Amino acid sequence: MIFRQLFDAVSSTYTYILGCESSREAVVIDSVFEQHQRDTALLRELNLRVKYSLDTHVHADHVTGAWRLKQVYNAPIVLSGEYHAQCVDIAATDGMVLSFGNYALAVRATPGHTNGCVTYVMSDKSMAFTGDCLLIRGAGRTDFQSGDVHTMWQSIRSQIFSLPDHCLIYPGHDYLGRTVSTVAEEKRFNPRIGGDAREEDFVGYMQNLGLPHPKQLAIALPANLQCGQPSDDFTRAQVTWGPVTVTFAGIPELEPDWVARHLEDLYVLDVRSLQEFNGELGHIQGATLIPLDELRARIQEIKTEKPIVTVCQSGKRSAMATQILQSAGFDRVANIPGGLIHWSRLALPALVGGLS
Repeated sequence: MIFRQLFDAVSSTYTYILGCESSREAVVIDSVFEQHQRDTALLRELNLRVKYSLDTHVHADHVTGAWRLKQVYNAPIVLSGEYHAQCVDIAATDGMVLSFGNYALAVRATPGHTNGCVTYVMSDKSMAFTGDCLLIRGAGRTDFQSGDVHTMWQSIRSQIFSLPDHCLIYPGHDYLGRTVSTVAEEKRFNPRIGGDAREEDFVGYMQNLGLPHPKQLAIALPANLQCGQPSDDFTRAQVTWGPVTVTFAGIPELEPDWVARHLEDLYVLDVRSLQEFNGELGHIQGATLIPLDELRARIQEIKTEKPIVTVCQSGKRSAMATQILQSAGFDRVANIPGGLIHWSRLALPALVGGLS
């Protein structure tokens, strides 16, 4: 199985991508709205298509990216029906099974943090995605949003601690950099509910946490009851100057055939050496030459109303050029992946000066 654990530093949220190697079907658990570009870049590079977008609960500390994933992949949004949220396609219920290729997740109802929390468990019980119910050496707070400490005690004890000891626990958050635990570890070492803890011990611990409310509470709750669907203003703001995609490494890219069709509307910046510019591969007609190692010192020479497209031999140096330009305040910038090697391979027009 393809498995990736991703992290949002602002909300300390883990997003999980699980994919089937043969079918290329995938599920995404607890996506973050602001990390949509990162997540879709990775899915694209891994050649995965999202079959389901899952949330463990209605989050209070970040806005879900479920709606955005549905726009790209037409992936049904899965969330507990306890919230009566808008835009939900599948109301998750205890015992429900969701398959993706050769794999499946079973839904276990684990309320307590909220009344609709669920845990997603792999069909072989090797992995459990517990959201904000059981955390690594902790448990989700129960002091708002229909939380109930007694209900959480029962959820953890009956639905999570009943899993095999070797089952890996993947939480919705961690604030100390911990990534994974096991059922056995939490049974033994969890200071809130592990060891010889009884329900009154757990209740006493949880009722005295004294935590402030999440900073994004006022924004996140109403947004997540809409599955993260943004306002019309945001949707209009997504219209861009070209079909730019962003790689998992954070590099904006434009396919070379699109660039070739729109050269008159673009400022093409070649960041190779002068020798390469006039050498074997030649250069794109109308391109401006500023070698990469001179770009920072000469960046004031770039005065254009047009979007900037960077290019080099293979697309590596020009990828760095996009980052330099973005740091300097240029917001309409993209790299040509594969560079002039790929451009020549595709036999695209507008190459001049190459050696035959």
